[in-house]
Amino acid sequence: MIHSSARRTFLVTGAAALATGYVACGNNSSSTPVRTSGGQDLGATGDIPVGGGKVFADRKVVVTQPKEGEFKAFSAICTHMGCTVNKVANGTIDCPCHGSKYHIADGAVAHGPAQRPLPPKKITVNGKSIRLT
Repeated sequence: MIHSSARRTFLVTGAAALATGYVACGNNSSSTPVRTSGGQDLGATGDIPVGGGKVFADRKVVVTQPKEGEFKAFSAICTHMGCTVNKVANGTIDCPCHGSKYHIADGAVAHGPAQRPLPPKKITVNGKSIRLT
């Protein structure tokens, strides 16, 4: 059993160590800056074919271009069993695990077994650049 004075000393010492570490980390001018611009670059609009799309598996997002100049983004995680969709073909976003397909225009289920649409993701298109926001 720790006596109350020993416990207070431990807590004060621990708090001081944490504060020192925080200040040292916070004032390190050589540290990598935190990205505050919001979003991640996904690439160029030219990488997304009209009537098709591209899966960014590492970012868990799929970007489509249903019509010229109209870009949509959805979660790349299939709503059936959580697999990652792997391709966009013939107007659908396809999951390799159980055959679910989603419409590129709105993420709605085109073919089950999935019963829910792919959730939309926010992107911004600035010129020829697409960013996940």
